[in-house]
Parts: sequence; C-alpha cells; structure tokens
Amino acid sequence: MSEARELRAKQIGEIKEKIQSSNGFILIGYKGINVVDDVALRAKCREAKVDYKVLKNRLVNKALEELGIEGFANDLQEPTAVAFANGEITAAAKVFKDAMGSVSALKIKSGYMDKAYITADTVNALASIPSKEVLIAQLLGMLQSPISGLARALQQVAEKQA
Repeated sequence: MSEARELRAKQIGEIKEKIQSSNGFILIGYKGINVVDDVALRAKCREAKVDYKVLKNRLVNKALEELGIEGFANDLQEPTAVAFANGEITAAAKVFKDAMGSVSALKIKSGYMDKAYITADTVNALASIPSKEVLIAQLLGMLQSPISGLARALQQVAEKQA
C-alpha cells in the first residue's frame, strides 16, 4: 500500500474513533470565518468539552460510510467543520448557536445524535434546552415547593396555637 493510502486509512480510522467515542457531532459550515473568530470559537468549544475539527469532507464521508451512517452526503459539499460532543450534545449546539449570532460565516448544517441524522432545525432546538444541571435544579425546585409550602403552613398553625 502506498504511503498516501496508509495516511488516508489512518485518518479515516481516527475520524471513525471520534464518531464512536463521542455523544454525537454537528456539521458546521465555516466558509469565510476569520482567524480571530475561529480562535475564540475553539476556546468556547474547549470549555464545553467539544472537539472542533476541520476535516476533509471526503474523509468524513468515507468514515461515515464505513460505520454505516447515512444521510450526510449533501451536507459534506462545502467547507465543513465537525464538532464532536464529548459531553452533552446540547452544549455543543449552544456553543455554535451563540457563535452564529456574532459570526455570520458560521452555519449549522446537520448533526448526529442517538445513532440518527438530525437536521439543522433539530440542532437549533437542542441549543434551547437548558443544561442538565439547570434541569435538575428546576426539578428539585418544583419538588421542594409543595413541601416548603406545607412546612410554612404547619409553622403558622403551630404559632397560632401557642
């Protein structure tokens, strides 16, 4: 096997490994982004445990084919970056939705979550979901509210009788 083919096979293997080890990924069009915005975006990605890579479309498409993942051929036409979510996929979606507000060059193309293709609209909807910690806090607040109301009512009854 030639050296170029070996390198290509190694790169495809690395992409497949990233796909399999992540919680999902998002394809982002980045045509026209400047260096300053890209550096800031990469910093935000690191904070959110998102692995942001600019990869060759042909290699990503080949890795997806080898894994039996379909539906991404149309999204891998123009310059595309891949954001692998190592934490929550909602965090990755939020990073890019927020960045799209200040960087007009970014465009969410599609994504992959729970072994299924998701559209750009679905990725945008995921960005509006609060983080896991916020959802837990909201749930605890809802559960605690009736109990604390009952405790206050019992306290007032006890004070009136005393």
